[in-house]
Amino acid sequence: MTIPSMMAIFSGLLLVGCQTWGPTWSEISGERYYNLTTLNRRAAIIERVDEQGAFAQYPIKIAPGAHQVTIQGPVLRPGGGYLKSFTLDAKPCKRYYINAQFKSRIELDFEPVVDYVDDIAGCVVASSK
Repeated sequence: MTIPSMMAIFSGLLLVGCQTWGPTWSEISGERYYNLTTLNRRAAIIERVDEQGAFAQYPIKIAPGAHQVTIQGPVLRPGGGYLKSFTLDAKPCKRYYINAQFKSRIELDFEPVVDYVDDIAGCVVASSK
């Protein structure tokens, strides 16, 4: 096998791993939004979206549609926080701030909540023809 043919195969493999984003996408973040008045709500760690983890960018870009999202609450004890999963129906050109809602300050169990939904600047909703 020649070097140019090996380079062509290698570059093709690199492109398979890359995901390109068109004019429409959605985003998720575990950060708190500006409104910090909700009691017992904390930022969350996005562990997985569908079967993908270890994200290269933040906020995390996803395709619009239904996704299985797994978050970890803040680490309040040794060994890490609990993991919770839920289904998010992501609308196009929206950024979702996903947080952990605790019942009280001392409980370790939480529920995932969408704290805020924001518009993404520069995102264009694809029109159906």
